[in-house]
Amino acid sequence: MDAYFSALIGLAGVAIGSLTSFATAWLTQHSQLKEMRREAQFAKREKLFSDFITEATRLYGDALSHQKDDVSDLVLLYALVAQMRLVASRPVVNTAEKAMDEIIQTYLAPNLSLHEIQNLARSGAMNFLYDFGEACRTELATDSSRSSRT
Repeated sequence: MDAYFSALIGLAGVAIGSLTSFATAWLTQHSQLKEMRREAQFAKREKLFSDFITEATRLYGDALSHQKDDVSDLVLLYALVAQMRLVASRPVVNTAEKAMDEIIQTYLAPNLSLHEIQNLARSGAMNFLYDFGEACRTELATDSSRSSRT
């Protein structure tokens, strides 16, 4: 009877050890996958924000010297804002929409001379992406600190 009991205890120990090892490996892999997903989402958002800044700057430069009633050039910018609505916070989306409105207003305004553009730049009036950049920086910093705590 003692031999059976010892064997049963030994098997139980092996089963518990195996189960513990499996659970540890599964939890480790699960947390690594979760972190990889978080990093991929972070990089995707960062690229989206960067693409918006690039496109908005290009369009703003074009808007300073061209008046347009055609909205086809704004399609990519609008698509970027729509993508932000899926993954970004409300402050980021709001500031992106404000930047888009500024570009549209600039297209509707009369063309500016190089001298007028220089005066705008010196006065800081051309810094329409500042609030957007700050909102993005805040969101990315918040997400970065959140992921470092987990």
